[in-house]
Amino acid sequence: MSHHHAHHQHNIGNAFKIGILINVIFIAVEIYYGFFSNSVALLADAGHNFSDVIALSFSWFAIIIARRKPDMRYTYGLRRSTILAAIVNTLLLLAAVIYILLEAIVHLKSGTGIQSRSMIVVAGIGIFVNGFTAWLFMENKEHDLNIKSAFFHFIADTLVSLGVVIAGIAILFTNYYWIDPLVSLIVAIFILYSSYGLLRDSVNLALDGVPRNIDITAVHCYLAGLNNVKSIHDLHVWGLSTSETALTVHMVTNEIADNNFIPSITKHLHDNFRIGHCTIQVEQSDANPCEAPCN
Repeated sequence: MSHHHAHHQHNIGNAFKIGILINVIFIAVEIYYGFFSNSVALLADAGHNFSDVIALSFSWFAIIIARRKPDMRYTYGLRRSTILAAIVNTLLLLAAVIYILLEAIVHLKSGTGIQSRSMIVVAGIGIFVNGFTAWLFMENKEHDLNIKSAFFHFIADTLVSLGVVIAGIAILFTNYYWIDPLVSLIVAIFILYSSYGLLRDSVNLALDGVPRNIDITAVHCYLAGLNNVKSIHDLHVWGLSTSETALTVHMVTNEIADNNFIPSITKHLHDNFRIGHCTIQVEQSDANPCEAPCN
């Protein structure tokens, strides 16, 4: 492991530690004041935060065990545990949405009184706590779906807290208590919409689909268009983890390739497509030709 990679992993570990700690403290505060102020939006926010702490813990654990070296049983190591973590994260997010929806419907019917001032203060702190936690993961979210799922959890939480503040202010001036569960419903629907993409990407990786950040047609065209390459077949691209991509391909060449042929291809695939684990088989006869999807 390079010094840069080790430093990167250390930073991610710190982000998880800080994120879990401040959210556990905040959940305790939210639960107390949620019951005190009789606010379903606050209790829903606490429930959502709790699901995020579980998700964060799972993501962190997955990253730790993904570092384990490959062995004779797990020849790729346990990198795919990060894909499982991303799926669990998204399912927890969906479970939290269902909880928020059910609680909001119950309170929408009952129309109970709410201590709007404490609701505004606690949810206001929540905007800062959740926003700060999301910021911890912002830098790495584009390169790792596991981190991205954690990031979106806290963006969603920030929006829930913002919704609670807006509801609290509205209730303070109008005494319309139905605003509280209504805001919860609106935020829940928004989270449901945004979490669909995460679930789709996570399941795609679990099924060995091509990661969304990889243009498979461009990879095919690059490989098929190389000098001395007659054709390519059995091209496979899949996620080893939520941040690492593998490729295998059979290349039929017109003549015996020189020593730099494969190293130059693997370097190009790494630098231009972020594919870091390549297995390339060079053949002399076209046993199973496959039409390229490009001209």
